[in-house]
Amino acid sequence: MIRFPKICGTGTTVGQARSYLLDDHVHALLIVEDGLLVAVVERDDLPGAPDGDPAWPLGRLTGRVVGEGDDLAGVTREMAERGRRRMAVVDGGRLTGLLCRKRSGRGFCSDDGVAAREAERRR
Repeated sequence: MIRFPKICGTGTTVGQARSYLLDDHVHALLIVEDGLLVAVVERDDLPGAPDGDPAWPLGRLTGRVVGEGDDLAGVTREMAERGRRRMAVVDGGRLTGLLCRKRSGRGFCSDDGVAAREAERRR
């Protein structure tokens, strides 16, 4: 699990969300307020919405969130069956991380892997 995923606040606009989602590594925006996950916004949530509107009301939690104590094997199986690569992880509504399946489908991304990719991109 990525313990330090990128997050956005409730002031994030649809236009900003579209811009963030142009990065092919960004599949979902985690919208957080006071540590609580408010919504997970994906590309398919945004068509037709005005750029200046807030993005969070267009997202949802259902089907995009798992509990910190959920069985990883079951979650992994469900993600594969549904074709999902990202699931926010919460504990009592608080965002604790992001499950991010590797493009290969073999395992999950890690904080170290994300940092290495970011460092490579900066070079």
